[in-house]
Amino acid sequence: MSEKRKAAFFDRDGTICEDIGYAHDPKDIHFIAGMPEIIREYNKAGYLVIVITNQSGIARGFFTDQQMQLFHEVMNQRLEKEYGAHIDAFYFCPHLPEITGECECRKPKPGMFLKAISEYNIDPKQSVSYGDSDRDEIASRAAGIERFFLV
Repeated sequence: MSEKRKAAFFDRDGTICEDIGYAHDPKDIHFIAGMPEIIREYNKAGYLVIVITNQSGIARGFFTDQQMQLFHEVMNQRLEKEYGAHIDAFYFCPHLPEITGECECRKPKPGMFLKAISEYNIDPKQSVSYGDSDRDEIASRAAGIERFFLV
């Protein structure tokens, strides 16, 4: 069996980027001061960098899955070009319980974390998580990630 990997998990809105409410247009990517540099340091230290984000704007019909994917592509391009940093994977929950019904991926449930841990052979005990809400902390701790940093 291959060696377990370590990861730095980040919420997106309010943690990496300013939370402007249902951001989906790449022109609205505004990095929070210091966060791209933190991502770059994790890249250099050999951590996978993974974004875990609730995106209920999809369920609400404010934007499409494709628009969100483009947002993430441009976000990663800018991180690389402007800061020499990158995100290895994006996991998102497009659901909103009152519209789509319950799911296992919407934070504070740990589904997106658990999926990433499984798909990338990650050791949660060696990993860290950053977020801006109780939902982020609850989800990451439920997935076994003990080190959480509130942004």
